[in-house]
Amino acid sequence: MSASHNPGGPKEDWGIKFNYKNGEPAPEKITDNIYAFTQTMTEYRMADIPDVDISKLGTTDYGGFEVEVIDPVSDYLMLLQEVFDFDMIKGFLSRTDVSMIFDALHAVTGAYAWPIFVEKLGASPGGMHNAVPLEDFGGGHPDPNLTYAKELVALMYADDAPILGAASDGDGDRNMILGKKFFVTPSDSVAMIAANAEACIPYFKSGFKGCARSM
Repeated sequence: MSASHNPGGPKEDWGIKFNYKNGEPAPEKITDNIYAFTQTMTEYRMADIPDVDISKLGTTDYGGFEVEVIDPVSDYLMLLQEVFDFDMIKGFLSRTDVSMIFDALHAVTGAYAWPIFVEKLGASPGGMHNAVPLEDFGGGHPDPNLTYAKELVALMYADDAPILGAASDGDGDRNMILGKKFFVTPSDSVAMIAANAEACIPYFKSGFKGCARSM
């Protein structure tokens, strides 16, 4: 567990990213209250249960302590298919002059890469890099920029580079886009989405109201 793109694992950052009710990162007044509460605790209790097999979906009851293992990809995929034109994207990726690399940086989006890009959109399996999520991100720093995604940058600036490269951060809410031997700034990628939203993205067919990018 880690907070977004920070180095993760038992010997690094080891916590959760907590968002407030409006979706923003928890403000200091909330985190300060949480911390203050920890100073008044006199005890905490732990459930004595066997190891949970997270490879099997379903709900298991351990003497009143219920554990449910879900497939996070299926719900997300259903939503994506409502937002984007999967047939158009699949047609694009099937072209002989199109190739792509996606680098998950051993973070959470690695679990989504194969079922979405490969199984649904027909991308080449060989284009999925670092797609196995690891608790310490493989010792890396999953911040998708020119510094920490050096492996992807090197591949995209090679003479035989594919035409499209992408990486995402630890919890999948930020990305980096590259073309063959060029870097697409975050502001430019948002501008490109805005310019083509109504024509290319079914979710925005009724009109595009506005956009912003995180700093």
